[in-house]
Amino acid sequence: MIAESQNIEFKESWRDEYLKWICGFANAQGGMLYIGIKDNGEVCGVPDAKKLMEDIPNKVRDMLGILVGVNLKEKDGKQYLEIATEAYPYPINYRGKYYQRSGATNQELKGAALDRFMFRKQGKTWDGVPVPYLKVEDLDNATFDLFRKYAKRSGRMDDTDLMDDNQGLLEKLRLYDGNYLKRAAALLFHPDPERYVTGSFVKVGFFREGMDLVYQDEVHGNLFQQIVKLMDLLCTKYMKAIITYEDIQRIETLPIPREALREALLNACINKDYAESSPVQIRVYENKLEIVNGGVLPDGWTVETLLSSHRSIPYNPDIANTFFRAGEIEAWGRGIERIIMACQKDGFSTPQFRYDASGIWTIFNFEYPERAVIRDSSKTTENGMQEQTEQQQAILSFLKEHPKATRKEISENIPNITEDDVRYNLSRLQDLGLVKAIGDSFIRIVIPMTAHDTAHDTAHDTAHDTDKVSEHIKTLVACIDGEVDRETLQSTLGIKHRTYFRNTYLKPSMDEGYIEFTLPNEKQSKLQKYRLTKKGWALKENLEHNK
Repeated sequence: MIAESQNIEFKESWRDEYLKWICGFANAQGGMLYIGIKDNGEVCGVPDAKKLMEDIPNKVRDMLGILVGVNLKEKDGKQYLEIATEAYPYPINYRGKYYQRSGATNQELKGAALDRFMFRKQGKTWDGVPVPYLKVEDLDNATFDLFRKYAKRSGRMDDTDLMDDNQGLLEKLRLYDGNYLKRAAALLFHPDPERYVTGSFVKVGFFREGMDLVYQDEVHGNLFQQIVKLMDLLCTKYMKAIITYEDIQRIETLPIPREALREALLNACINKDYAESSPVQIRVYENKLEIVNGGVLPDGWTVETLLSSHRSIPYNPDIANTFFRAGEIEAWGRGIERIIMACQKDGFSTPQFRYDASGIWTIFNFEYPERAVIRDSSKTTENGMQEQTEQQQAILSFLKEHPKATRKEISENIPNITEDDVRYNLSRLQDLGLVKAIGDSFIRIVIPMTAHDTAHDTAHDTAHDTDKVSEHIKTLVACIDGEVDRETLQSTLGIKHRTYFRNTYLKPSMDEGYIEFTLPNEKQSKLQKYRLTKKGWALKENLEHNK
């Protein structure tokens, strides 16, 4: 005998309330309701089967407005009924309420779930709903400029379309529904989309064991702005980098590949169910990072579907299309695949993916694979430089021809690289000794150098200047290993007076370029710590060598 399932339900006798189950089948994939069968599949029969065959179709028609097939069945001399319901392309309600078959249960649809159901039945999506009172003039011009730069670089839009005004560009991106802008336009280009979409921001928190929240941040703005802010925040404040050295070269490695992290953030923000008021949440621990968004998978999909080859069904297709035109995502339906590939390429393990009532989870375990931390010294260029990433190589090539280029100029002239990417890669190249700052701002003006020049200059300068360094600076530099807060430094040196320590040890060391902030843009932060610069590490090594 058949058993209860997604498309099959058993009832011992008929009650008019079972019209809810027929409604649920009609709103899902269709199904069979059997009257006269127990939950265990045993046929118990119904005494009034023939009369019910006449009554049930009429009740279904009158109450639900649909037609069903009612068939008389018999087993072991006992009669039972089979009520066959087709899936309907439009929403069906019972007494003003909507039901849908899910698994082996019949569920009443409410709130966001009802919205999703109605949109799907109408052939619409949440991000495609028009927004009254939202005008082009309300949107952020700087974000339009950023999009045009991205799209020009990606080559996924005609130059003539990009030269159009903002309204024309929105029309080309299909972000209009008649005379109204869509919700997607607010999320993508409005400076404060929360005026129109509750919960359209991202919460980031750092937790200790036991789920104790240590500190947190909120990232607001439109989706383009959120991605840039999140990458900078996570890479500079929330994740600790491992510092290694090859000779005098300082190498900094994050516990997650940047490419994989960026792809995961894009995936979460693009596919979030914004009908849910809760924001995307990022939870960072000592040993892992979790991203959870209130996303909903298509009917019948599981995590296994995501991990295998599958067709593209973006939850917010208008948002996905805009990011695709900008070159921020490569192809629809490959987000998970790209995250995994980015991890494997850099020697990291595959992240975990989970789907439950709270949404879609992406979980990165922190690790520092040897090949991701230690560069292969055999891979060098003709002039002795270690092999860099493609972006870093492109930056170095551009700087050779334009030694005084700004960060903005670099991002505008190198394909598929943002200012955020430039900032990160310049920092890495500086740590590796392949670029050098001129003036007060490394970000603004740089010149390329060879590894040989860097090593020679550093060794020469350090040997020459060590004798000139004050004993206070030498003492402080010698006791720093990694990132250390002020209180720990004072305690290590046995100095109780804060002002004396700052003026005698800390400030001179920073003024001479031996020590730097870990959070240079948040100098008053309680999380502020100090670390040695490349010059400071060279001094420390020289001091240890001369002991």
